[in-house]
Amino acid sequence: MPLKTGKSKATISSNIGELIDSYKRTGKIGASHPKSAIAARKQAVAISFAKAGKSRKRKAT
Repeated sequence: MPLKTGKSKATISSNIGELIDSYKRTGKIGASHPKSAIAARKQAVAISFAKAGKSRKRKAT
C-alpha cells in the first residue's frame, strides 16, 4: 500500500507504522535491508518525514 500524503502527526505516524509492518513482514524497507529493528525504525521515521516535506527535530546532546 502506498504511503499517505499529508503533514499531520497522524499521517506521519500511520506511515511509520506501515513501514515498520512492511519491515516485519519482508525484512526490508523499500529496497534496503536494515541490519536491525532500531535501524529500520530510524529509516521509517526519516522516510515518513521526507514524504511529508518536513525535517525531523533532533535532540540536543
